[in-house]
Amino acid sequence: MEDYARDPCPWRIMDDCGGAFSIGIIGGSIFHGFSGYRNAAKIPGKWNRLTGMAHNIRTKSPITGGNFAIWGGLFSGIDCLLVYFRGKEDYINSIVSGAATGGILSVRNGPYQMMASAAIGGLLLGMIEGVGIFITYITASQFDPANRQMMEDPNQLPDKPVGNTNMYGMASYQ
Repeated sequence: MEDYARDPCPWRIMDDCGGAFSIGIIGGSIFHGFSGYRNAAKIPGKWNRLTGMAHNIRTKSPITGGNFAIWGGLFSGIDCLLVYFRGKEDYINSIVSGAATGGILSVRNGPYQMMASAAIGGLLLGMIEGVGIFITYITASQFDPANRQMMEDPNQLPDKPVGNTNMYGMASYQ
């Protein structure tokens, strides 16, 4: 399935990188806000926990956003390379991109950890693509023109019943 609404590949990398950064900032703010509130010093004071929460968000959320941006940019770059070399854009590109991204990001941890991260990245992207294919399969029948029900011709409908009818056109019995 081709995605016609997306930008061409050089611009797609920057778009995905920025989107991943935004997701990382928002998610990191929520996560680090809770942990900053929970781990704040228990000194008597009115604003102590809120100050700890704000400090934790300010210092750690940009790091989380940057990590998400690196992952998103690398994934999108590998996906664009696969589109260029394979000549088509399908679910295999996403799965291979997820595996390659997981492997490349853990290259400093050694070959065993690199292979494990690549397998997990490929598995996660495979599950995401599988759910997308399943949802497309389930909802595709509603767009099939062969499944459209023909509306009846109003000239061929039976006449309205004669007699007392209520406001819905149904015969009322007393």
